[in-house]
Amino acid sequence: MPSLQIHELLSIDTLKKSIQPADFESLYEILPYELYWDKVIKKEARGLDDYDLGEVEEVNNDTVITKKGVVDKDRFYLPRDKVSRFDGDKLWFEVTKDMAKGYRRD
Repeated sequence: MPSLQIHELLSIDTLKKSIQPADFESLYEILPYELYWDKVIKKEARGLDDYDLGEVEEVNNDTVITKKGVVDKDRFYLPRDKVSRFDGDKLWFEVTKDMAKGYRRD
């Protein structure tokens, strides 16, 4: 199955003309950045090396806010431009564990 990265998306019109939905398991893989921000709420957030960034709590114009933990809750305020893909279940970020520390707030 092909995997599209955000930096490969030239435009929605170009994408619609060049890709057949049958090539993908879900439309989320085709247009993750452009259309489906409302679908990422309550989904898992993951960084590089499958680092757990918690669950997506909120998305605003430039930030994705996630919450990790039950007792000791950490919140991550991650830039939307760090999102690499959304597979329908998980929102993936180009963020390492060390980088995530800079986006963490209590």
